[in-house]
Amino acid sequence: MVEHNNKIKVGILGGAGYTAGELLRLLSNHLQVDIQFIHSTSQADELIAKTHHDFYLINNKRVFDKEINYNVDVVFLCVGHGQAKEALKSHQFKQGTKIIDLSQDHRDTEANPEFVYGLADVKQSKIAVASNIANPGCFATAIILALMPFGNYVNGDVHINAITGSTGAGVMPCETSHFSWRTNNMSVYKAFSHQHLAEIKQALKLSANNQILFVPMRGNFSRGIFASIYFKSDLTEIKAQQILQAFYEQSAFVKVLDHEPDLKMVVNTNACLLSVKKHGEYLHVVSVIDNLIKGASGQALQNMNLMFGLPCELGLSLKASVF
Repeated sequence: MVEHNNKIKVGILGGAGYTAGELLRLLSNHLQVDIQFIHSTSQADELIAKTHHDFYLINNKRVFDKEINYNVDVVFLCVGHGQAKEALKSHQFKQGTKIIDLSQDHRDTEANPEFVYGLADVKQSKIAVASNIANPGCFATAIILALMPFGNYVNGDVHINAITGSTGAGVMPCETSHFSWRTNNMSVYKAFSHQHLAEIKQALKLSANNQILFVPMRGNFSRGIFASIYFKSDLTEIKAQQILQAFYEQSAFVKVLDHEPDLKMVVNTNACLLSVKKHGEYLHVVSVIDNLIKGASGQALQNMNLMFGLPCELGLSLKASVF
């Protein structure tokens, strides 16, 4: 447990991206945090507010750091996929520094046993004693939270259609994140082959008879994930609701509704809202999250709180922008 007069010394590698920007906003309002460095190789010595515009209201004089303090208590890796392992090789932090990796580099925990998969609302006890956390992917978070409570109640294949906002593509511009292409438009991408499938299968451990048929889609909005999931099950609707509610009864952020949620209910929050309905032989589960917060930076902060013995809600009391 961190003493209240002894703040957690935090560092960030890869400070210029979307997830780092969200993390900075959250950390800046966290009462138990002292941000020691915000490192960016591409923006060193530039004002943070030029990249993350809300910093004009938070700290309009602070710049991205060239130097790294290797004596921090925890470092967040907000670098690109494929760069986190190299970053840890290049930067030797003190013994005892905790690592929270927001990239996909360490999510295969069988290949990286020194990391715990940081699904914060499910693995609290393991996270609390972990030194290294692999923060889950955004699609994976929404889908695993929806399916994990049902375990052996899934009969046959799982069908998933999930749509994400443009921020899911990262800060670097590309054709499919360009406003003129994205607005008033939708498209399928990486059907049945999305990179998050591996961690979804690893976490759920479904039978070989239960294929996960996942069709991701690009939406014409900036943030959020709306996942529509259905599978055959012998459960009644009432029993399925009871299973969901019991599984997340102690969760601060996963809530089960008696009606289908919409995306605006979770944007700008660390919440995951779930609903389940029965249609003939099929259970239909809806899961909605903010891809940048619950699907990335908010979950990373929740993991940090758990690792340091703090209330998991600290710094995450956020209100959705409904209108």
